[in-house]
Amino acid sequence: MAPAAPLLFPPPLLPLLLLLGRPLLGAPGQGAGTWSRFARLPYPQDQLFLHDTFPDGFFWGAGSAAYQTEGGWRQGGKGASVWDTFTHRPATPPGSAAPGPAGGDVASDSYNNLFRDVEGLRRLGVSHYRFSLAWARLLPNGTAPLNPAGLAHYQRLLGRLRELGIEPVVTLYHWDLPQGLQDAFGGWASPVLPQLFHDYAELCFRHFGGQVRYWLTMDNPYVVAWHGYGTGRLPPGVRGGPRLGYRAAHHLLQAHAKVWHLYNDHFRPTQRGKVSIALSSHWIKPQRMTEKNIKECQKSLDFVLGWFAKPIFIDGDYPESMRSNLSSLLPEFSEVEKKYIKGTADFFALSFGATLSFQLLDSHMKFQQLESISLRQLLYWISSEYNKPQIFIVENSWFVSGSTKRDDAKYIYYLKKFIMETLKAIRYDGVSVFGYTVWSLLDGFEWHRGYSIRRGLFYVDFQSHDKKLMPKSSVLFYQKLIEKNGFPPLPENQPIEGIFPCGFAWGIVDNYIQVDTTPAQFLDSNVYVWDVHQTKQLIKVDGVFTSKRKRHCVDFAAIRLQVSLLQEMHVTHFHFSLKWSLILPLGNLSLINHTLVHYYQCFASELLRVNITPVVALWQPMAENQELPVSLAKYGAWENPETIQAFVEYAKFCFTSLGDHVKFWITMNEPSVKNLTYTAGHNLLKAHAKAWHLYDKEFRRSQKGKISIALQADWVEPACPFSGNDQEVADRILEFDIGWLAQPIFGNGDYPQVMRAWLHRRNAVDLYNFHLPYFSEDEKKLIQGSFDFFALSHYTTTLVGWEKEDALKYDHYLEVQMINDITWLQSPNRAAVVPWGLRKLLKWVKSKYGDVPIYVMANGIDDDQNMVHDKLRVYYIQNYINEALKAYTLDNVNLQGYFVYSFNDKTAPNYGLYSYVANQYEPKPSMKHYREIIDNNGFPGPETPELLCPEEIASCPECHFFRTGKSLLAFISFIFVAFIVTIFFITYYSKRVERRYK
Repeated sequence: MAPAAPLLFPPPLLPLLLLLGRPLLGAPGQGAGTWSRFARLPYPQDQLFLHDTFPDGFFWGAGSAAYQTEGGWRQGGKGASVWDTFTHRPATPPGSAAPGPAGGDVASDSYNNLFRDVEGLRRLGVSHYRFSLAWARLLPNGTAPLNPAGLAHYQRLLGRLRELGIEPVVTLYHWDLPQGLQDAFGGWASPVLPQLFHDYAELCFRHFGGQVRYWLTMDNPYVVAWHGYGTGRLPPGVRGGPRLGYRAAHHLLQAHAKVWHLYNDHFRPTQRGKVSIALSSHWIKPQRMTEKNIKECQKSLDFVLGWFAKPIFIDGDYPESMRSNLSSLLPEFSEVEKKYIKGTADFFALSFGATLSFQLLDSHMKFQQLESISLRQLLYWISSEYNKPQIFIVENSWFVSGSTKRDDAKYIYYLKKFIMETLKAIRYDGVSVFGYTVWSLLDGFEWHRGYSIRRGLFYVDFQSHDKKLMPKSSVLFYQKLIEKNGFPPLPENQPIEGIFPCGFAWGIVDNYIQVDTTPAQFLDSNVYVWDVHQTKQLIKVDGVFTSKRKRHCVDFAAIRLQVSLLQEMHVTHFHFSLKWSLILPLGNLSLINHTLVHYYQCFASELLRVNITPVVALWQPMAENQELPVSLAKYGAWENPETIQAFVEYAKFCFTSLGDHVKFWITMNEPSVKNLTYTAGHNLLKAHAKAWHLYDKEFRRSQKGKISIALQADWVEPACPFSGNDQEVADRILEFDIGWLAQPIFGNGDYPQVMRAWLHRRNAVDLYNFHLPYFSEDEKKLIQGSFDFFALSHYTTTLVGWEKEDALKYDHYLEVQMINDITWLQSPNRAAVVPWGLRKLLKWVKSKYGDVPIYVMANGIDDDQNMVHDKLRVYYIQNYINEALKAYTLDNVNLQGYFVYSFNDKTAPNYGLYSYVANQYEPKPSMKHYREIIDNNGFPGPETPELLCPEEIASCPECHFFRTGKSLLAFISFIFVAFIVTIFFITYYSKRVERRYK
């Protein structure tokens, strides 16, 4: 089967994306156009995962900060930092401010395990390592004299990095100001600090500069200034209010500029390095796309990132929005200072992630807009706002719970999202990004959150003595990503060309057809006259009647309309469910709704008349009484064994009444295992088996149909693909979700052993007492093999893991954590669009139950009745069917049919291929796309051999005579025509003879 071009972007669309992706050239300050630009990008193509690689030479690294990981706070002559003091505060009395979290006295103990950390870097295969120097370790009081032990420590680290060919990216100051400078001068609130920082930086450049090419003066000055000196949330804990916060930021900017000029004037010529400042930012999106809200979003970024970025990258001064809003609170730069600060960065060093976003961002600086985590849009904004700088992402990641050990699936999927967004920014948006740094190399002290979260690639047991590094699943993920330099296209990601076999069932689903038994006007035996003079209406004539005629199927207008819509779709099969509760309201044959039965008979016969095969389910559970007759629902529903016999009697009635029209039966459609007790499931299986055997023995020979059960079967994937524990969980969930009902029928006649073993274990250790019933040997024989095909409904794929991360998505009974891959497309109802999950499911069914014929009886996605979102359904149908084709072609799955869910929005709101507005059905673009696939029988390509299929004619009892007696019919027609011609000639010549004799 020849591979086709990827379905991600149709040919005309890719240039459009690239065109829209390029920032406008010209003067800086164009970031405000970011929101409207991203709102215009083609959906859903722009949101699809990008399989591509990063530019050659791209920097891949990991990072850490001294206070978070080093520990050794009193070792080797180190002085105290403001963080040491802050975290050592005594417990405060009740009612006062909470004390600081447990501190970094030991943390990950990197000070005593330098080679351990570097070995982790070697294992990852990174090109660079970002770390910070502890100012108080080199200068214990913040100023001279130099501490030799501290100097030797960092020289050893740099030497080992050089041996391994790992580029150091060194931060001079990462929040851990020496306490001596805070005590003596008031820290960054003092104008003295910029010169002291200059002196400290000069020492570092002199001793380490020969081995360092990338320097960062400081990290995230927003947090230091605003929360260190404004709100007091972080060290040194000064609650000086906004005025002091802005003053501290003023001094931080001056300090940064001093250090940049120091390096530029005295060290760059010989060391040939680069200097910047690590600026952190959030992303913000408007509540609604209005000009006012977009301006508020722009202001939010000005107040956080622009506060420091605009003076450095544009003009040496603060953003105009800050100047106009803050008045005298904001300090002034002189013209000389503006020129001095402007341009003091050799690249844009960006920090983005869990430190600031949703945590340390002041709520007032959101300006009533919505915080988001779109790294791609932030990168584009920076590129547009600051004249396309070279961007180095020096910190990025998310976090997991502090209790999570080594299978950190949530962390992996955030990492995957951020890296993929970086790749899109480069490939689609023209943003210049040359490096990416995961935060962090290893677990450590997470600032204001202490040890309640983890952000490391390597796990550290903080209670252990040796503090060994243990690789998490994210290590394997990042390692492979670095090896491949991104996400290169893989064969399994590519669509294929090809077609399905002759007789493939192309179908559509409607849970319950629209039933309207209102009689047609032709069945009314009354006589009416039209009052043309007064009321202008028809008036019934009392006592006058016409003869009644027999009802005909054409009398049901609702049937004609629905069938015509199905014809328009070109489907070969239509799947719907009967309403047991309406056909037999009392649950037995004592009361039969003959009108409804006649309606179903007519519907099926009309389908057959237009060559559409009806696929009919006897029962489908719905919310009200599970769609059971009230008498059965009232007395235990499927918990009651008597429901088994009631179902068999109902099935027999349906086979008798509808069997001449229906050759494709489903006993039970999508019984929900989530809402099914083990006893109810037990009875349901026996009811299915008895109905199957009833059909097999009493009806199959005469009606020549087939029958099975349809199970809901969403795919379950291990959240961490490298984790044996997660794989075990995924296997367990598949058995509980699918195997519970499938194994007895398609397997050995009994429940999966995994279920029995798990329930035995849970019942032994917990207060649970979930009893999984046993089948007798006769019951096993009854149930085993009670199928003609495997029918399944598939909608989405779920990720599962064993590590408890989110209590709201954790199933304690099955010990499973539900995880989201945030790079997946999602519908308005948050259903994940994962086409490859269908192929994996079909392969699993084949491997589990053999080469059984398989029908995908329902596959669909919701929308929000917006034409834009029907594009998601077009993508969904195209790609899910293509994955089904892969299963049929490449995996030799015996796939015999595919049905889209659903027919129309009237019966299944937001799922239909037809919209229903103002009593009118309108085809959506997805219906026309599905019709095109049906007409092509798949995805034929230039090299696809032509498949000549004999035309199939559906079974129609009323048409039986005309098909089986064609010869007799032709003979009778000939005799009739000959008779007419003979009479004509006899009459003609008789008249001529009469005229002659006259």
